[in-house]
Amino acid sequence: MPTPTRPAPLQVREIDEATHREHLAARASASFLQTPGWGRVKSEWRRESIGFFDGESLVGVALVLYRQLPKVKRFLAYVPEGPVLDWAEVDLASALPALAAHVKARGAFGIRIGPPVVTARWSAQQVKDGIADDDVRRLGDLAPTERDTAGARVVTQLRELGWRPQVADGGFAAGQPQFVFQVPLRDADGTALDEDAVLKGMNQLWRRNIKKAAKLGVEVTASEGREEALARLEDFHALYVHTAERDHFTPRPLSYFRVMVEALATDGEAVGESDRIRLYEARHEGLLHRQARGPRLQRGPVADDARRTRGRRRRLRPPRHHRHPRLRGLPRRSHPVQGRHRRRGRRARRRVGPPAQPAALQGLRALHGAQVRTR
Repeated sequence: MPTPTRPAPLQVREIDEATHREHLAARASASFLQTPGWGRVKSEWRRESIGFFDGESLVGVALVLYRQLPKVKRFLAYVPEGPVLDWAEVDLASALPALAAHVKARGAFGIRIGPPVVTARWSAQQVKDGIADDDVRRLGDLAPTERDTAGARVVTQLRELGWRPQVADGGFAAGQPQFVFQVPLRDADGTALDEDAVLKGMNQLWRRNIKKAAKLGVEVTASEGREEALARLEDFHALYVHTAERDHFTPRPLSYFRVMVEALATDGEAVGESDRIRLYEARHEGLLHRQARGPRLQRGPVADDARRTRGRRRRLRPPRHHRHPRLRGLPRRSHPVQGRHRRRGRRARRRVGPPAQPAALQGLRALHGAQVRTR
């Protein structure tokens, strides 16, 4: 019986940004993390657009980011949510060795990729039941409703080629999230869902809060085009800084987001898309509100200091510790795992997985992050 022959190895070489953009525009979908504009946003990394060639035919592209190690001329190569290939059809043995050789020639000591493939899916009801089950401590303890054969093939090939999965407690790694939450906006046949159908895909709490926001007159608007997005950035950034102070993380400067809007808008305009990046605002009685964790409305206006000082502070939903006057003076302390405040002597509600994991997930995508040392 004749041995099946492998396809000829693909060639990897640098391409210009225009070719990179055109190839992405011709595909059904690709992550914005693989656009040339994202390379300009990550200014602390060196960027390179590369192409995968089968002869003279361009069959894939990638944005490679290089991070230099301190005091040495060696780099970590990172391909976030990529490379952009036909993962269901491509023979990885013909593509990834060429990629590793290319970045090694650029001075990289290792490479990390994030193939955008689905390996398993869980329904929202499954995760909801898992949260209520004391025996379930992480998402992997639940059997998925669906396993993807193409994703399983990719994982198997990566292991055979020597790529090592990055393991993180609870399934969340230092790069892009391994599990993602998706609310379907289209039916299985591609038909766009109406508003009622989309709401049916959410749990009761989410539907109630959305209806409450509409009843209270919360208005959501989106920017149109580059200039309008830039004009709204300062209001967005002020709320972002408030959120950073509340949740104890270091905010990025306003200039970072200006570069993001400019770079991604330039990418879109180059291929005829004027709405590549949009900024959404939710306002109540003219005041800009920020969202709390999950679907809950912000507990109080934060964008109008004058209104706050006039004593007219209104709340869309009172915080739990303000619901009874006797509880106001009790001390609170931060929970070491969930990262939120709880009253002394009271148990915090147990959750599945790490604190960043949503309480209800519908459709999760597992990204097989891998790292390999080039020889």
